[in-house]
Amino acid sequence: AGCSQCPGTPLSPLSSPPTVTSEQIEHLHRRFKQLSRDQLTIRKENFDSIPDLEFNPIRGKIVHAFFDKRNLQPESDGLADEINFEDFLTIMSYFRPIEMNMDEEQLDRFRKEKLKFLFHMYDSDHDGKITLQEYRNVVEELLSGNPHLEKESARSIADGAMMEAASICVGQMGPDQVYEGITFEDFLKMWQGIDIETKMHVRFLNMETIAHCY
Repeated sequence: AGCSQCPGTPLSPLSSPPTVTSEQIEHLHRRFKQLSRDQLTIRKENFDSIPDLEFNPIRGKIVHAFFDKRNLQPESDGLADEINFEDFLTIMSYFRPIEMNMDEEQLDRFRKEKLKFLFHMYDSDHDGKITLQEYRNVVEELLSGNPHLEKESARSIADGAMMEAASICVGQMGPDQVYEGITFEDFLKMWQGIDIETKMHVRFLNMETIAHCY
């Protein structure tokens, strides 16, 4: 996947959309049965059969997201051992495209759902916060998948992303406050003005999952 990401701008670890229509649901059901080997549920090891994930630099985070209970049900936490087709559709729905008839309130909710899912990918320890270093590490992991980018360049871009996050999050704090990490509200500010609605997609099967940055 190519990358023209500017330093400091957040990166989306998932790309290219499935449209969750009735036809896509049928397609995803076939894909689900293929992954589960005709069982009623999918486990993490079933994702080992996806060739496009094998060399993905954030493969673990992508697979983890499918079993993250925070993405499956409100007010849940922890990891599921397996997911059924309804869970699978729930995860895929985070990548649905904008609908033309959405009003401003629906668009805002749609955007926040996508960003919450992305926040959970960064917040791997489920503590509701992302440290600046954790954020930097994810950016560097994403960039490591670009064969045209040298390691030093990837580090420089990741450093720039961390400094940008610090200026947005830490810069708003008083001198007597202790910085504990990027909250979801901070995350929303970091992504303000960035077109997450069309940039956060997933390719699976004929929509293969690939790290991509814009």
